[in-house]
Amino acid sequence: MEPLSNAESREWGIVEELYPSLRRFAAVVAPSDLEPDDLLQEALVSVLQKRSVSSLDHPAAYLRRTILNAAIAHQRSRGRWRRAMTTYVASANPVTVNVYPSDLEELLRLPPRERAALYLHEVEGYRFSEIGGMLGCSEAAARKASSRGRRRLGMALRSEVKS
Repeated sequence: MEPLSNAESREWGIVEELYPSLRRFAAVVAPSDLEPDDLLQEALVSVLQKRSVSSLDHPAAYLRRTILNAAIAHQRSRGRWRRAMTTYVASANPVTVNVYPSDLEELLRLPPRERAALYLHEVEGYRFSEIGGMLGCSEAAARKASSRGRRRLGMALRSEVKS
């Protein structure tokens, strides 16, 4: 095995430095059936096929946006699969499935952009102007996504308490 060149070493250094925060972000926006590490790896491969990480002005923001895009694509795919399965199950014999409640179930029902905006603001402490840049939208759109997610989460939790 040959040693890494300076350029390769710099690339891995950047990835190693950003990995913990990117993995946490991937865990927040990933669909429930997808491992955060898989989502992060998919984003890294996508970026590295086009350019080097060190050539990016803001590698963390660029990678977060790539992770979010991948999560949205997986969610769309999962939606198509769910619709196909609903059609299939309707034509098959009914099967009883045990459903177990989860504390995170309501949060996972939020769209990835809303989850991402909530996470980046409430947990990571970013300002909405920074979040907008990370998610590829305006500050107002980032603020609206966070507000919308917070409202939906509140409604879901209030209805759960009433039940």
